[in-house]
Amino acid sequence: MEAPALRWGILGTGWIAERFADALHRNTRQVVQAVGSRTLDSAQRFAAQAGAKTAYGSYVELVADPAVDVVYVATPHNYHFPHARLALEAGKHSLVEKPLGLNAAECAALAELAQRQRVFCMEALWTLFLPKYDVIRQLLADGALGEVHTVIADMGEHFEPGHRILRPDLAGGPLLDLGTYPVSFATWVLGRPESVLALGSPAPTGVNGQTAAILRTASGQVASLLTTLFDNTPTTAVVAGSEATLAVDGPFYHPGRFTLKGLHADELVYEEARVAHEALYFEAVEVARQIAAGATESALRTMAESVVTMSVMDEIRRQVGIVFAEEEDPARLGGG
Repeated sequence: MEAPALRWGILGTGWIAERFADALHRNTRQVVQAVGSRTLDSAQRFAAQAGAKTAYGSYVELVADPAVDVVYVATPHNYHFPHARLALEAGKHSLVEKPLGLNAAECAALAELAQRQRVFCMEALWTLFLPKYDVIRQLLADGALGEVHTVIADMGEHFEPGHRILRPDLAGGPLLDLGTYPVSFATWVLGRPESVLALGSPAPTGVNGQTAAILRTASGQVASLLTTLFDNTPTTAVVAGSEATLAVDGPFYHPGRFTLKGLHADELVYEEARVAHEALYFEAVEVARQIAAGATESALRTMAESVVTMSVMDEIRRQVGIVFAEEEDPARLGGG
């Protein structure tokens, strides 16, 4: 509530946009100023539900609105890059749903554009802005685990036929959607890996169905990661070190519980309310604070860190054989 109140433009009217707007209303002084959709009817329905003052039947109109301070891009994965570019080129500060683009080149292009425009841009990886991750960040920085050797994380969920994650035309498959969480967790703890090994298997619709990956850093640290759209997995995360092991309950990317257990059975437990996606407001107030301070990015999730995560996923996709149709368009990065 103490964060400076900004006027938000919501670009997209899907599931995550609804939860984001609701989280702002319940927990902050942020204002949902306007919403943009492909159709005016969709925008008007969302605006009525979210209490937005203005509804637009196009994204161009939304980013041109002088009453909008910051744009939240919440369209499907393969549209994040062009819609974020649209907002940035209009001079709007932007919070872009994860991942920023389909590949590292697109993420880097957005980082460069934001710097040229001198506006704020950040990937909406909401997990890293939760209170429990602030505590984990401090434990890692203080060396509470000793020398970290191992990271283990999984993210698996069963999806019924017809879900968007199964659609090739929406850059489907688990990696961009679910896999971003374990991969970003590993790179957050360990940094950029020196080598990546990956295997995957397809889903009946032609998208990737599941992928397992091993990452190794130059110093020999290892991460074991899994993502799948076939089954519900524990969705937990572990960081193991020479002095203690940190185990994050599932779903590890949500608000909730983790345990720090020492080698000699000493155990500390952290608890917080399991409010699920209502906690999306933490990333929003970080954006508001940084914009008010004149910053162009957040130290909690820099654009460079987003590029590192995506570069790892690029290599995983190369080894598994996952190619998105949009990547074959030479004009995409050039803005054509």
